[in-house]
Amino acid sequence: MLRRDFLPILAGAGLSLPAPAQTTARPNFIVICTDDQGIGDVGCYGGPEAKTPHLDRLAASGVRFTNWHANSPVCSPSRASLLTGKYPQNAGIPQILFSHPEFNVAGLKKGEKTLASELKKLGYRTAAIGKWHLGSKPESGPLAQGFDEWFGFYSGWIDYYSHRYYTLGGQPVFHDLWRNEQEVFEEPAYQTEMLAREAKNFLSRQSSTRPFFLYLAFGAPHYPMMAPKKYLDRFPASMDRDRRMHLAMVSAIDDAIGDLVQQLQSRGWHQNTVIFFQSDNGATREERADHRGRPYQGGSNLHYRGYKGSLFEGGIRVPGILSWPAKIKPKQTSDATLLAMDILPTFLKWAGATPPEDVDGVDISPVVFEGKASVHEDVFWEYDGQRAIRNGPWKLMEGYREGLGLKLQPGFWLSNLEEDPSEKKDYALQRPEVARELLARLRKHRWKS
Repeated sequence: MLRRDFLPILAGAGLSLPAPAQTTARPNFIVICTDDQGIGDVGCYGGPEAKTPHLDRLAASGVRFTNWHANSPVCSPSRASLLTGKYPQNAGIPQILFSHPEFNVAGLKKGEKTLASELKKLGYRTAAIGKWHLGSKPESGPLAQGFDEWFGFYSGWIDYYSHRYYTLGGQPVFHDLWRNEQEVFEEPAYQTEMLAREAKNFLSRQSSTRPFFLYLAFGAPHYPMMAPKKYLDRFPASMDRDRRMHLAMVSAIDDAIGDLVQQLQSRGWHQNTVIFFQSDNGATREERADHRGRPYQGGSNLHYRGYKGSLFEGGIRVPGILSWPAKIKPKQTSDATLLAMDILPTFLKWAGATPPEDVDGVDISPVVFEGKASVHEDVFWEYDGQRAIRNGPWKLMEGYREGLGLKLQPGFWLSNLEEDPSEKKDYALQRPEVARELLARLRKHRWKS
């Protein structure tokens, strides 16, 4: 029987043929980054109140990293590392960038090599959707940094319905929503759902013969804290108001991720699509005007000490999930110490390319495919008067604080993250030889830029 004769029989029986798989051997890549989502805001990491079934399934389909770190405890530097494979200082963005109505903020430098620019050279179609916050000058924007298309906002945050950036006092300052180089004025739409819609639209326009890279950077669950009633209703009204709103915003993200995976499955692309998920830093305790004079307590970093802005683990240890059904065995858990900067060299290798020579990250394939316990020796952080070095279970901080806006404590703190992951104990007096060795290496370390 000819295929053309067989198709009507299938249709008459209420059946359908499976969607054709992509013919390209190179995988698709989707990188999803959330904002201020703590490690305790994901169910599979032990967040008892979180409702994240789609993220949990994504983790079960591949590797859940329990020792994944942002390269900075705040957003702009963290995202710079994720896209460039460099330490924030080497990418030229060591601090949070300003948000300005003139859209003239310098960020990523002209000619920077990003995951998007390098994949684009290989024939990938590239798109950035969501929060950028890596510079609003033309040479720093998404279209100049390797992305074929962009929908999102330049600022550190915007209102979830009006799409305006505003100051801490709550006064609207300027509208910030763009499609490529054109400002977009939409009817009020909930930001998370709007970004999810754009991501689905991008996938719907892709072909089966050309691979793609999608960078989906949700603004949630960063303030201002807003969520539609349908997400709030998933959590009891008796819950702390901050926690309830925070989890509702995460729940909206989780739904969006579930829809993307379903779309990939319907197109026959799921098996050969690499999906990576992380938050840009730990949950925050920033005191805001709308919190009525008390620290925000919506996000959870579980038992890890510190919050956003801190080099204690609560500020930098974040959820990290990696899925590639065609290649990565499911239901893996890895405790290897890894960082956001490792994504670029890894993905470029999987795409068949050689990473730029000046990247700081390393290929994590030995961890993912061979179960290797480590691919790093020393790794470093520096932010706002704090410096840190980690080697194995040991982490030494020179200057430390608990979170954004809190007092910087001078001196040193030596943590053993195997014996005391909560960093309640300072081991400096107990193991002075370790402290001296790490301090010497920390002070010897110099950034390239």
